[in-house]
Amino acid sequence: QVQLVESGGGLVQAGGSLRLSCAASGRTFASYATAWFRQAPGKEREFVTTIMWNGISTSYADSVKGRFTISSENGKNTVYLQMNSLKPEDTGVYYCAVAKRMTATSLSQRNAYDYWGQGTQVTVSP
Repeated sequence: QVQLVESGGGLVQAGGSLRLSCAASGRTFASYATAWFRQAPGKEREFVTTIMWNGISTSYADSVKGRFTISSENGKNTVYLQMNSLKPEDTGVYYCAVAKRMTATSLSQRNAYDYWGQGTQVTVSP
C-alpha cells in the first residue's frame, strides 16, 4: 500500500504564495503520474495539474496556468506544487493523487488515479 501525505497548506492573502508538498511512503514504486486536485466548499473536486513519471511532462488546468508550477524530486518520492499570485478562488482542500499506470482515462479525471492523500487546506483571503 502507498500512503500520500500533503503538507504546506495555510492561510495567505491574495497575491501571496504557498508551496505544497506530497510525500509518498510505504510500498512506493515508479508511478505513471502524480497530480494535484482541489475541492472548494460545495463544489466538485477538480483537476489542477499533473506531472509524468519522467519529471518533465506536465499539464495544468487553464485556471492555474502561469501561476502554479508542479515539480518532482524522485529520490525523495516527493512532488511539489508552487502556487504564486494566489486568488480567493484558489481556496479549497488540495489533494495529491498517484496513477500507477497509463489507462484510457484522461489524467485530468479523478478515476485515472489509484491513491489519494487526505488533503491540505489552502485559504486565500481577499
